[in-house]
Amino acid sequence: METTTTKKTAKKDFRKLILEGFVNHVLEHGSVPKSVFKFAKDLKMKEEEFYTYFTSFESIKSAIWVSIFETTLEQIESQEVFKEYSVREKFLSFLFTWIEELKKNRSYLLSLYQDKAQSMKSLALDGKEFKEKFKDFAGEIILEGKETQEIANRPIISDRYDEALWLEAAFIFRYWLDDRSPRFEKTDAAIEKSVNLTFDLMGKSALDSFLDFAKFLYQNK
Repeated sequence: METTTTKKTAKKDFRKLILEGFVNHVLEHGSVPKSVFKFAKDLKMKEEEFYTYFTSFESIKSAIWVSIFETTLEQIESQEVFKEYSVREKFLSFLFTWIEELKKNRSYLLSLYQDKAQSMKSLALDGKEFKEKFKDFAGEIILEGKETQEIANRPIISDRYDEALWLEAAFIFRYWLDDRSPRFEKTDAAIEKSVNLTFDLMGKSALDSFLDFAKFLYQNK
């Protein structure tokens, strides 16, 4: 009996091919490709196929930031113990896991963001979508913190807490890029100390207690 072997042609994952090709180009040349046409040609694909997945190199950089964020979120939320954490511990867990993901792409990130004068400006542009998703995550933590009273609900100020957490994440990223300590131990210490300070400031302080007491005395005099 004659058997026929059918060869299956695997469909190329062009989106993945583009992302990997872009990262490899940055690693090898220290900069983004000169043109979409040349980049697509090097990947043996047509320029119009590139635009099916991305509109520019900036959109690729944005997708990489979002991918790192989503992978970080998946990892921390998959841990059963994460649900039991305080909001402070949840944010600590995010930053520590995020840095571990960033380590996998350190050479790529250094190539694009090592220049201090440009790094924060570039991050603001390349990480715009990442920032939106991060602030959604931060907003959930802040809301939970207010419900558990780990975070004080202060008029006007508390509406900016998500921006404060974003600035902290940006600071940690910049600090990590400059960190030359073994196993990035200084970055770990910076995360712990900065998060403790941030949540101490967002928590109910002695000043809040004094104002509450003063308000109580005024209303009950």
